[in-house]
Amino acid sequence: MPDHPQPLHPQPLHPWPLRDQLLIVTPHPSGQLPAQVLRQMLGDDLFNTPKREAFLRRIFLDGDAYTDLLYSLPGARHVQAPWSRFAVDLNRDRDDRVDNGVIKATDFDRQPLYPPDTQISEAEREERLRRIWDTFDDAVGAELPGARLMIVGHSMASHGPKLGEDTGTPRPAICLMPGTEDAPTFPRQKWAALKSAAENAFADVIAASPFTRVTLGEPWSVDTLSHNHSRRSGVPAFGIEFNAGLHLKGGQPVDAAMRQMNAAFAVFADAALELVN
Repeated sequence: MPDHPQPLHPQPLHPWPLRDQLLIVTPHPSGQLPAQVLRQMLGDDLFNTPKREAFLRRIFLDGDAYTDLLYSLPGARHVQAPWSRFAVDLNRDRDDRVDNGVIKATDFDRQPLYPPDTQISEAEREERLRRIWDTFDDAVGAELPGARLMIVGHSMASHGPKLGEDTGTPRPAICLMPGTEDAPTFPRQKWAALKSAAENAFADVIAASPFTRVTLGEPWSVDTLSHNHSRRSGVPAFGIEFNAGLHLKGGQPVDAAMRQMNAAFAVFADAALELVN
């Protein structure tokens, strides 16, 4: 039999060998609620299918819809939340009790999530946090050993909602959250390079949309998950927000835009990983 020449440059076993050093966390894509929480919110309408489905659709779209898909990256590590942020907001501190805190009473339009006079007892609150917040926090911590970078993926409304600090304010196309000057979660000397990498990777996405600018720290500078886990582990981390208007129209996903955004994110994530390697 004739000899078969070996390739001069053997292909790696994994096509993206460095991506195993990257952890991508998506805390808000789910529109699902535990049955007991859904029952608290809907009462007798739990068994009214049109009302239940409409409510869950509202919850889904008021979260970070489709971010699990937008930030999906072959070869990387992923931790994705199974439950809606309106059960427990995993990007809040466990003891955050403000109106936009870890357990919310309203959606982002300040529409009540529960019937009037609903009271969540301290025991019930603790049980919900133990089952959902603690479990997710442990899952993120378990994936960090050996990682060189953590990216926390979000989406944001095109304008500041009623429940927030920038109500009515137009938002940029993309916001990067690398921490603050005195408490950076991503190396301060590399912020400018990170922003440049995002501008280059997403240039075509932004050019095809009505939204402009990649920002650092506008409207937010700190991602809570990045802050807490980088402080504990020493792994650099940052949050990223996509303007939902880039990939949603009338509450429906725009497939071509989502495909383009995901491809651009792959380029950006690889560049961000290079910055810490």
